[in-house]
Amino acid sequence: MAKILFADDDGFQRFRIKRLLFTVNHEMIEATNGEEAVEKYKTEKPDLVILDIRMPVLDGMEALKQIINFDKNAKVIMMSSIDYTKTITEAKILGIKQYIVKPFKPTKFLQVVHEVLEDIE
Repeated sequence: MAKILFADDDGFQRFRIKRLLFTVNHEMIEATNGEEAVEKYKTEKPDLVILDIRMPVLDGMEALKQIINFDKNAKVIMMSSIDYTKTITEAKILGIKQYIVKPFKPTKFLQVVHEVLEDIE
């Protein structure tokens, strides 16, 4: 069982991901914006972080930078409904492990999560 921090301002998306992760026995910590994600990363020390790119208060890229600055070994997956080619390239340079485009099939989402988790176990 992994502890996964999921940050997205969309409540339905958080609910959907929480249910999906629960089916495979993972614990999910929720954050509604990037600032909250950074704070929860520092206190909860999750095994994996999944960040939406577009969020209020602090967007996913800024949250990624702060998380990596705090812990250069952080395992992060970025996700968005928009193809941000330049942003994805920058995020890969910073160290993200994967990128997921919304909408996604639940099986594909879980496959990506498990690939990243296997890479760290």
